[in-house]
Amino acid sequence: MTTHSASDLHVIFGTGPVGLATARALLGMGITNIRMVNRSGKSADAPQGVQIVAADVYTPSQAISAAARAAVVYQCAQPAYHEWAEKFPPLQASIMGAAAAAGAKFIVADNLYSYGDVDGPLHENLPARATGKKGATRAAMAQAVLDAHKAGTVRSAIARASDFYGPNVMGSLVGDRLFGPLLAGKPAQMVGNPDLPHTITYIDDYGMGLAVLATRESALGQIWHVPNAAPITQRQMVALAAKAAGVEPKISAMGKTMMRIGGLFIPAAKEMIELWYEFDKAYIVDDSKFRRAFPDVITGNTPMPLEEGFRRAVAWFRAHVASKAA
Repeated sequence: MTTHSASDLHVIFGTGPVGLATARALLGMGITNIRMVNRSGKSADAPQGVQIVAADVYTPSQAISAAARAAVVYQCAQPAYHEWAEKFPPLQASIMGAAAAAGAKFIVADNLYSYGDVDGPLHENLPARATGKKGATRAAMAQAVLDAHKAGTVRSAIARASDFYGPNVMGSLVGDRLFGPLLAGKPAQMVGNPDLPHTITYIDDYGMGLAVLATRESALGQIWHVPNAAPITQRQMVALAAKAAGVEPKISAMGKTMMRIGGLFIPAAKEMIELWYEFDKAYIVDDSKFRRAFPDVITGNTPMPLEEGFRRAVAWFRAHVASKAA
């Protein structure tokens, strides 16, 4: 039996696609003392050998217990999309408090909403100018992390990714609305103008980015965009998925009016209206800061080449559909 010292424990809050990708990345780096935390204490998708612990993370004492003796704490948990404004800040504050109590590094999985509607590529030096509810929530949460680092409360870093795709990814622009219909012979359900360039993030590149920030002291106190492949259009995404699946590429793009109508019945659709700018203009992420700082992790497969990434996404989605049918 392998034994570990307390100081090498990595604790991941959340067993969704980002948390799972982070666990895979850590294992790939030879880090095996990994604890994952969710409400149930169970995960069918967690890598073998990873400990799963149950905790109600909204309760600070439970979060502290779950993070006990951690060297690094990863914040990969989130509430339901339509509950972000109310539930996300206290959730993250609880996890950050647990990291501080353990004396652990605090590595946060974030997205790009804080910047708001920007003309030109997104880079880390942009101000947080989001005016929508979710963007403003994310901006305030990120600032709280940076403030805590500056105050010496907890050593922190923030990793930001675009819309992600790959194994375990469902609720994403490049998730079940693309792969589900396409594999069933129906049009993929995309959003806005399908012919504008849009950066997407392969989920394991996101996990790798979080793991790299955790293991490099120079990363702390900063925001980082994880590396991505070159931007492509939604139409090209569908073509890549169709090629990987061996099916005809079919696409249906939902306009803003239809999105508003859908929002009457689907909370997630209603929440996307404030982010319409992502689908009405080029949405390009500049990841050059990460590439310059950590050139040793950029290889032929990092970031994941798009054709291979879509092949893996299709393979996972087919297996997922088959397991649900069984």
